[in-house]
Amino acid sequence: MTHLMETYKRLPVAFVQGAGIYLQDENGKRYIDALTGLAVCGLGHAHPRVTEAISQQAASVLHTSNLYEIPLQAKLADRLCAISGMDRAFFGNSGAEANEAAIKIARLHGHQQDIDRPTIIVMDGSFHGRTMATLTATGSRKVQAGFEPLLNGFVRAPFNDIEAVRQIAQNNNDIVAVLTEPLLGEGGIVIPDEGYLPALRELCDTENWLLILDEVQTGNGRTGKFFAYQHTDIFPDVVTTAKGLANGVPIGVCLARGIAAGLFQPGNHGSTFGGNPLACAAAQAVLDTLEEDDLLNRAALLGTRMLEGFTEYLKGNNRVTEIRGKGLMIAIELSESCTELVNRGLDAGILINVTQDNIVRLLPPLTLTDDEADEIVRLVSQLIND
Repeated sequence: MTHLMETYKRLPVAFVQGAGIYLQDENGKRYIDALTGLAVCGLGHAHPRVTEAISQQAASVLHTSNLYEIPLQAKLADRLCAISGMDRAFFGNSGAEANEAAIKIARLHGHQQDIDRPTIIVMDGSFHGRTMATLTATGSRKVQAGFEPLLNGFVRAPFNDIEAVRQIAQNNNDIVAVLTEPLLGEGGIVIPDEGYLPALRELCDTENWLLILDEVQTGNGRTGKFFAYQHTDIFPDVVTTAKGLANGVPIGVCLARGIAAGLFQPGNHGSTFGGNPLACAAAQAVLDTLEEDDLLNRAALLGTRMLEGFTEYLKGNNRVTEIRGKGLMIAIELSESCTELVNRGLDAGILINVTQDNIVRLLPPLTLTDDEADEIVRLVSQLIND
């Protein structure tokens, strides 16, 4: 019997050591990690630069709280704002916390316009977290079931359907923001039309709405740009990220520009642990590595290589309906349920994920060698073809 609450249906394996793309279990078996802790360990496991940063900071000071100045946090905010084109940063501990901050900014924006019931447009198929506000924003009844009553202040539109958003604009005077992922992560690596984000930006400008982009999964270089919106020429008003920012140390950030950047005032929001010295030191090491090792361009090249490899290996497999991806966010959609592939992959020594019941999702580290990328393609293709 375990004393843990049963919030997870855990796989029957426990890992005790990692290095690069590999994890090792209690029995000494080695696995290729093609999931990286759900897009968290973008530099792989036990990266020397991150390890050194954590060790040095742990020997100095771990935590002081946001009642005091935290120089590492201020430096990290400067770097992230320079990368993103944003003006201000708020640090929490997770993507859900970052999205909570974004939702609160949107509501403050509405109330400053004397809108009594500020409402945010969110998308079907999205995932924003499991707090009460973020699970309400999430486009999945499975995530929401059992936690009613959900919060007011959200209205839903189909993803990648700008006309549906325009229709909502015509029929609802309480809209204050649009919240979307640039491409759906948990929803199955769904990539919108090229003009979707620019059209949302234009509509938000016309309607005086905030455009909020959830880049919790897509950020930190995973799609071949630091943020996925940087594949376009638009800027959001608010962008959130977490997961890969500190390679496994909990951190999340809500970045904002313009009007949105000045809405929070002292007492409006806070976080006990958010942006503490340890997390910020780890994040600094991640940013250094992404920049110095040119890993954004590397992610783009590796993503193309892997998509081409899957296309070759899986041609003729009638169960495969689509192979798609952006950088190192890769999906192989099947015509039928394929959840058994996760356990079969475990037996074969590779960690993968199946989302939406029939979509193999791969989120490998940005530090892959060509040979390691090819080996993932070979092993996953073999699982699907067998």
